[in-house]
Amino acid sequence: MTAPTLPPAPAPRAAPPAAWAARPVRLLLDGDDDHNVHRAAYQWADPAQGRITVDPTPHTTSPAYLALDVLRASGRDGFLRPEAERMSTDPAWRAVTCWTLACGLDEVIVLRAHRLTTERLRRLAVWRADTGIRLTLLAHTPEQTDLQRLLEHLTAAELVDVATVRGTAAVLEAIGPAATRRRTGPPPRDHAHPLPALPRSSVAAFRADCWRRQNATDFAHTDGQYRAGYAAARTWLARTLPPPPAPVGGITSADDPAEPTLFTLQETEAVRLFLARLTVSSPSAAHTVARVRGAQAGFLSRSSLLNVPDDLASCAGPGLTTVPLTPRTVHTITVRLPNPLRAAAIAALLFTGTDKSLLSMTQIGSVDDTHTIVAIDRDSRINIGEPPGPRHLYAVPPRARPLLHAAVAFRRHTPRTADNHGLFANCFGTTPRFEALIADAGLPIPALLHPHPGDDWHTAARCWHLHTPTPSAPDVLPRLGELHP
Repeated sequence: MTAPTLPPAPAPRAAPPAAWAARPVRLLLDGDDDHNVHRAAYQWADPAQGRITVDPTPHTTSPAYLALDVLRASGRDGFLRPEAERMSTDPAWRAVTCWTLACGLDEVIVLRAHRLTTERLRRLAVWRADTGIRLTLLAHTPEQTDLQRLLEHLTAAELVDVATVRGTAAVLEAIGPAATRRRTGPPPRDHAHPLPALPRSSVAAFRADCWRRQNATDFAHTDGQYRAGYAAARTWLARTLPPPPAPVGGITSADDPAEPTLFTLQETEAVRLFLARLTVSSPSAAHTVARVRGAQAGFLSRSSLLNVPDDLASCAGPGLTTVPLTPRTVHTITVRLPNPLRAAAIAALLFTGTDKSLLSMTQIGSVDDTHTIVAIDRDSRINIGEPPGPRHLYAVPPRARPLLHAAVAFRRHTPRTADNHGLFANCFGTTPRFEALIADAGLPIPALLHPHPGDDWHTAARCWHLHTPTPSAPDVLPRLGELHP
């Protein structure tokens, strides 16, 4: 079998920061093959703090196996399951690079470096150059000839800035102390207080109906969500939308008020993005309904009318058919799906709550530079030549942003890729491939369990300027009394 070769040289990169160049490769020579040295290297590692120890799989020479060893050391070991997706050499190393940049991996110790081939050392050199990691090689070289052979391999791999450390005591000191408070296993489950069944009232009567029908504890939780939506809407309107133009002559006739004005295309997109951000991390549909009703009240207090579907609970979209990306959920995704594209695809299904047919239209350029917004321009791709309409906008929750960051970087590192190419390539294409993705993730997807044929609820939202005098209203609603009729 011929040894795999490196991919073609990428386009010239910007020079790495000086801090990267100032950290040479450390070569720790453990001539006695002391068990304490290996144990210290394992205890030093803490992926949550950006430090990992890579133990190459014995009796393998393929660079792909070394990339999988790096992913396993980072906690992404889902590929070990027999039915899991396999990654070849180049995609595996692209995944290593993208996860390193997205998750802040900074220091790496590689064990058994004396057994690494020149090809594997080249891959480590490219990884170090692309990410700026501090690379430490731990080698067992009892004879001078072993050391000479290792140095020749390092030179051939263009790892020439090597700082050598000899002796067990010096090696242990170079490794450093063991990590403290290192977490083992998945994070604990999050808990949110469940809300009772909410009245199907309009915004005008919603809060009063909740106050009449719920006990004090339930109403306190419901009203907390309502007041949060109200305050968020008033704050967003004050920061985002300019005040309506003053009437001609400065006088408005109470008998002949101006007709309501529909929000512009840009304002409509902004409102829908606000609604997505308001509800993307909502624990349940009831929490979402309470937040949206509060937001509608906040819009009315600013002389704007926000219209959403009447029966929100039967719709799909953010906060209704989504799953909050808790630390435990993100841990499950990253452990079971080491491929950045597949991990981001599952995360997108969870935080958008939309149909996979829409997500499959996501382009690389649909994700903004800060990885906080996904904008899918479905209508322009279907109705070619028609005037542009509002895009389908989704807010990316903070815990999903590293996943989107890694996926975008993975696609842009792929040869012959442009921003108008699909982001989730080979994830939603065929039914067997999609079913394999869902099986590998091992998470329930509400958008698949409860499919909804129409558009998501926030994309059906409409808003009007009412051109009425803005009432005097507080930015934060006071709490209602605890006495019930």
